Amino acid sequence: MESWRMVWRSGLAPVLSTAGLTTLRDALESDDHRLVQGATTTPPPLMCVQDWPVEAACALGFCGWQGDGLETVGSVEEFFARCCYEADTRLGEPAACRWFLNWFDDTARDEMRRELLAEVELALAERVVVAPRVPAVRELVGARGA
Repeated sequence: MESWRMVWRSGLAPVLSTAGLTTLRDALESDDHRLVQGATTTPPPLMCVQDWPVEAACALGFCGWQGDGLETVGSVEEFFARCCYEADTRLGEPAACRWFLNWFDDTARDEMRRELLAEVELALAERVVVAPRVPAVRELVGARGA
């Protein structure tokens, strides 16, 4: 398995909310121009613009911005840093998140969208909770009478 996929599956996807993953899926499907490569946010995360509203974000930032309702450059940058820290901790490797981040930034947009969309859909599918099957009354009665 490629390094970026392992980091995504084991480090990043588990720390992202279902709402965040859902909005990322939608952005990947529609080629939303607000999903950007090569930057964490637009405007860039500089101290002088920490309170400005986000206009665009990378995959992780997009999850926090559009999925979790974060609005400012500073709050999305903090979310991004927390996700990276959590992923690195989960994977037991400092800067492990770089494998995903470099892949996301450096891969041709169409290929990135196709590959990441499949991973996001997989992560969402794994979150579907199936209720345990409850036996019908006649099954219970039949079992007792046997």
